[in-house]
Amino acid sequence: MIPDTSMHRRRFVQLTAAASAGALLGAAPARAQSVSGLFDDIPLADQVLGDVNAPVTLVEYASMTCPHCRTFHENILPEVKEKFIDTGKAKLILRPFPFNGDRRGEAAFMLALCAPNNKYYAMIDALFSTQDVWANPQTNPVPELLRLSRLSGMSEGDFKACLENQDQLNKMIQGRNKAATEFGVSSTPTIFINDEKFSGELSKETFVKAIEDAL
Repeated sequence: MIPDTSMHRRRFVQLTAAASAGALLGAAPARAQSVSGLFDDIPLADQVLGDVNAPVTLVEYASMTCPHCRTFHENILPEVKEKFIDTGKAKLILRPFPFNGDRRGEAAFMLALCAPNNKYYAMIDALFSTQDVWANPQTNPVPELLRLSRLSGMSEGDFKACLENQDQLNKMIQGRNKAATEFGVSSTPTIFINDEKFSGELSKETFVKAIEDAL
């Protein structure tokens, strides 16, 4: 039975509608903009998927409650991973960008950051695949988030401690605000290929070509 703690109710259950907070890249054609300082004074330590020495760096700002981010991770990223990340040509850094007031998105990213044994990206995949369950504003997200946390190797105590980690939450919010003010991130997913920021509609073909051009 899931405990009904006041902390859960206060911070993560009385939540705003998640999906309405984030919008994908819009319907405009993709465009690139050069951005500098992507790795200067980043509050949260980056989680790297792939070879840290890969020549191309992909930095994605995402919201865990954004359906378009889920589409990117399920329909585009697998081919990119197979073709570029697994072959050492590119590495991925996924940074949290929960929108203001999106408590479910904050909680999901907190738990991914707490996942033991370098399971950050495995937890991201699990959260996206079950987004319809825990991100549904008509449901209590705690049971599903706790279930996923247990699957990653966290205990119920770990789960509670993670969600109570105010320092980690503050750093996540600081990182989001820095991305908005310094890098011009205003929608999710926003993706950087090296120092080029891509916003607007981004098809698989466009994304793959942009990586190939960066090699």
